[in-house]
Amino acid sequence: MKLTELVVQDAILADLKSTERDDAIAELIDALIEAGAADAKLRGALVDQILAREKNGSTGFGKGVAVPHVKHDDLKNMAAAIGVSQTGVEFNALDKQPVYSIVLLLSPKSKPDEHLQAMETVFSNLQKDRFRSFLRQATSKEAVLTLLEEADQKQIT
Repeated sequence: MKLTELVVQDAILADLKSTERDDAIAELIDALIEAGAADAKLRGALVDQILAREKNGSTGFGKGVAVPHVKHDDLKNMAAAIGVSQTGVEFNALDKQPVYSIVLLLSPKSKPDEHLQAMETVFSNLQKDRFRSFLRQATSKEAVLTLLEEADQKQIT
C-alpha cells in the first residue's frame, strides 16, 4: 500500500490550527469530510470513537508523531488525513513531548486486513528519522505530497 493512495490530498493540513488533541482530531476529521472522504453524518461518531480510543492509550507514540485511527461500519473506503503543527499539539504522547505530525486514519470495519496494511505503511515511514524530520518541516500541502511520493518510491531511508 502506498501513502499517496491512502492520504487524501485535500485533507493535508500543513498548518494545523489546533493545539489540543481533541481539537486537532476534529480538525482532521473535518478535513476528510470536506474532501468527500467521509460522510458529514458520521462526524460525531468518528470523533467520539477516536477520543475513546485515545482515553484507553495515546496514539502519540513519541518523537513528535501521533496516529489516531478508527474502524467504523459506515465507512466505505480507507482514508487518511495529515496535519502538521508548527507549534505542537498536546497529545499525551508516550514520551510526554508535543506532537508536530498527525496521521489520522479512517478504515471500514469490513476491511481489517487493509487497516493493518495501512497502519504498517504509516508506521514504517514514521519510524524513519528523515521522514519525520521532513514531515515536521513541511509548510505546504505540496511539500507533504512530495514527501509522500518520495517515501512511496523508497527514496527516503
